[in-house]
Amino acid sequence: MSERLISADEREDDIEAPLRPQQLSDFVGQAAARANLEVFVKAAASRGEALDHVLLVGPPGLGKTTLAQIVARELSVNFRATSGPVIAKAGDLAALLTNLGERDVLFIDEIHRLSPAVEEILYPAMEDFQLDLIIGEGPAARSVRIDLAKFTLVGATTRLGLLTTPLRDRFGIPLRLEFYSVEELTSIVTRGASLMGMGVTPEGAVEIARRARGTPRIAGRLLRRVRDFAIVGGSDTIDRALADQSLTRLDVDSAGLDALDRRYMRVIAESFSGGPVGIETIAAALSEPRDAIEDIVEPYLIQQGFVQRTPRGRAMTPAAYAHLGLSPPARLPSEQIGLFGGSDG
Repeated sequence: MSERLISADEREDDIEAPLRPQQLSDFVGQAAARANLEVFVKAAASRGEALDHVLLVGPPGLGKTTLAQIVARELSVNFRATSGPVIAKAGDLAALLTNLGERDVLFIDEIHRLSPAVEEILYPAMEDFQLDLIIGEGPAARSVRIDLAKFTLVGATTRLGLLTTPLRDRFGIPLRLEFYSVEELTSIVTRGASLMGMGVTPEGAVEIARRARGTPRIAGRLLRRVRDFAIVGGSDTIDRALADQSLTRLDVDSAGLDALDRRYMRVIAESFSGGPVGIETIAAALSEPRDAIEDIVEPYLIQQGFVQRTPRGRAMTPAAYAHLGLSPPARLPSEQIGLFGGSDG
């Protein structure tokens, strides 16, 4: 699947550091998670102790890495970042942990992708701040216990269900991040434009925000592309017309859907009479991997009420027909759900 402008996954051209908030008070959105985290951080700082381990759960692009960096900054400690796939063996994890200072923050992104061997080493490190390592091989092998500085592990995952129960239970502060509202994204776009030295009208900020799929990372990416159009067009302010024209040229429509999203819906609507149709059939029709469709395309369409997952497959909704400008059939497939048995193939 080719790289998409509205993908929430981080890309090399996402130069976000200047736009990221530096303090919890500057962080927009996630009000409940942010308020709770602020209490725990202040309590730990007042006691002079390490913050309890934090687990951040949510789709990509919602600010998990930013929150982890803010936690370290609020605690005035060092921040180290890595990801689950990078830690290939126990020695890699041991090197990270033994280099941490007192109360330092270690951030592990995609923590659900840790190997079982590494995860086993992590358990005593999180609970007792000790490492149990095997030195040597065969009869000469011996166990060595290393004391660690009391650190804070901040784990981030987009797939909570793939996290093992023993690891999940060792996080004292689990926080779930939700998609952002248009109002919250409007504030983020306005702040980002100001930091870029670009003017933006309230209507222009809203136009970008409502196409950002509830995700700050996408909002920042769209803002940078619209800024490019503004600069080349000789404008120092982004208004609604400029934002609309620019994003339309980038193939991002009024609901934040791109060409692949619309092609997915048209396949169901036009080739399979609105469904229900199995995911394997859709994948074959689109020539795309099933996993990519389930993980990348469908979540936002289902969240927005354009597509339903039924026992017999995927089915279009009236909102999807309206968005595509198509006339729905006399009786929508979603109105027939439950009349037939079977399972999604």
